[in-house]
Amino acid sequence: MESVLLCIGKTDRGEIKQLIQTYEQRLTHYTKFSIQVIEDLKKTKSISELEQKEKEGKFLQKQFKTGDFIVLLDEGGKQFTSINFSEWINKQQIAGRKRIVFVVGGPYGFSDEIYHLAHQKISLSLLTFSHQMVRLFFVEQLYRAYTILKNEPYHHR
Repeated sequence: MESVLLCIGKTDRGEIKQLIQTYEQRLTHYTKFSIQVIEDLKKTKSISELEQKEKEGKFLQKQFKTGDFIVLLDEGGKQFTSINFSEWINKQQIAGRKRIVFVVGGPYGFSDEIYHLAHQKISLSLLTFSHQMVRLFFVEQLYRAYTILKNEPYHHR
């Protein structure tokens, strides 16, 4: 199963970028994983939040492939413990998913169209994090999920 983290806007904080790359490299031992970045929209001060979400949504849709299982990282999504998330990942593998695309939206979230395309929403926390931190937390949790599935000592029960 391939996992993709699809994000709007680059990670520009060097220390966060380095940590993300560390977990991205670790994940290669367990699964095919990649991060795809869509550039931030330019001149957003002259458009409404709704217009920005719709434009970002069109760029996101271009990255989706037929058969993708689309999961939005969204504050209104289902919350998991790390163990429950690893079990969810395992169920996706058993279900024969070819590619799961985890999506981090722009500053105002997702367009209605993206919500309609999504198969699931997952929340990493009730707290609000910067989009850069969400990327780091997500790749760490995905790595943790695979180590749990392999009964490796990374996660202490």
